[in-house]
Amino acid sequence: MLVLLPPSEGKASSGRGAPLKLESLSLPGLTEARAAVLGELVELCAGDEDKAREVLGLSEGLRGEVAKNAGLPSAGARPAGEIYTGVLYDALGLASLDAAAKKRAARSLLVFSGLWGAVRVTDRIPSYRCSMGVKLPGLGALGGHWRTPMAAALPEAAGDGLVLDLRSSAYAAAWKPKGEVAGRTASVRVLHAPTRKVVSHFNKATKGRIVRSLLTAGAAPKDPAGLVEALRDLGYVVEVEPPKGAGKPWMLDVLVDKVH
Repeated sequence: MLVLLPPSEGKASSGRGAPLKLESLSLPGLTEARAAVLGELVELCAGDEDKAREVLGLSEGLRGEVAKNAGLPSAGARPAGEIYTGVLYDALGLASLDAAAKKRAARSLLVFSGLWGAVRVTDRIPSYRCSMGVKLPGLGALGGHWRTPMAAALPEAAGDGLVLDLRSSAYAAAWKPKGEVAGRTASVRVLHAPTRKVVSHFNKATKGRIVRSLLTAGAAPKDPAGLVEALRDLGYVVEVEPPKGAGKPWMLDVLVDKVH
């Protein structure tokens, strides 16, 4: 099973680890594209601070993120699972998983990123600020920049098993499973059952809990139908929309009564 996650806007500090080594990251087919984004981002943030804030969509209160980006090549690196914080990652609680569940997380979780493309939670990265919606002056929209290298690298990472897609729309644009990979992909929405509306906070929290539940239980569904069964066994209320044709993903709605 490969689980596709969005990153978090907020991130923990880089810490004092050794600096980033691009060649050490998973999915080596993305190295060249990563180097291009990193170079552009560092150059942008080492120059005009106001221009950098405008390009990155940062408020005055986040001015310090520009200097942080400018120092990325020498910043300390930590496992991505420690860098990403926020509602989904709080609910996922990687640090508190038992040893077996942590191994499953290392194998199955893939976090999408405007800067790195996608990384595993064990990949060591520095703290940064660069969303997939950014348009860098020399590269343009990052979603478009990542599309070609992702199309080459991600099918191999997906292997022949289930792909559980929990990404937000901006990150889903960087890679859309196609062909037979799409046929074994399940995209999940979380809906407030009484209103059948998506509410951002508990949507993220529930997705984090879903991943934690699967990892803790050692669930290993092979396909979307197996995922539905596994989630129901774990106590989730799931509605299913099977694919509308060959090479189309399954759509699953997980219904939650309480907003928390």
